Amino acid sequence: MALPEAVYEFAAAIEATPLGVAARSGGPLYPVANLLHLLALTLLIGGIGVVDLRLLGFARSLPLPALSRFMTRFAVAGLILFVLTGAVLFASDAGPLSHSSVFLWKMTGLALGLVNAFVFNRIYEGRLTDWDAAPPLAGRLMAAGSLLIWLTVGALGRFIAYSA
Repeated sequence: MALPEAVYEFAAAIEATPLGVAARSGGPLYPVANLLHLLALTLLIGGIGVVDLRLLGFARSLPLPALSRFMTRFAVAGLILFVLTGAVLFASDAGPLSHSSVFLWKMTGLALGLVNAFVFNRIYEGRLTDWDAAPPLAGRLMAAGSLLIWLTVGALGRFIAYSA
């Protein structure tokens, strides 16, 4: 998948920043960012995934609104850490990553996951009390899609290291 040349030039400029140079220097920045990126993904998927599983019928004894409020904190913390550490990881190798179809698919999945979460929160968050007994089909489909999207984003992130 070819992108406009300006994207590749921008990626090269990011890679040349002090952050990119520091991340490639062999010091602790890259491995720490990589470790924290994985932790962030765990918080993000864990926070969203638990609510998704509840919407799909698991742990019905847990009140959905309270569970959503509690787990959303972890998801938001994970998302913030994910973006910050992702910026470090990207800066270290921005040129090649901008040419990687696996990376581009991961970014597409990330965007889809965020849109799905935003739409869910805007449309359905206020209705969760009514969904304790039986979430509607639309809510269950969004939850299943969310799980699929976020697990795919995580898997694609791991595959980046093995792609050409």
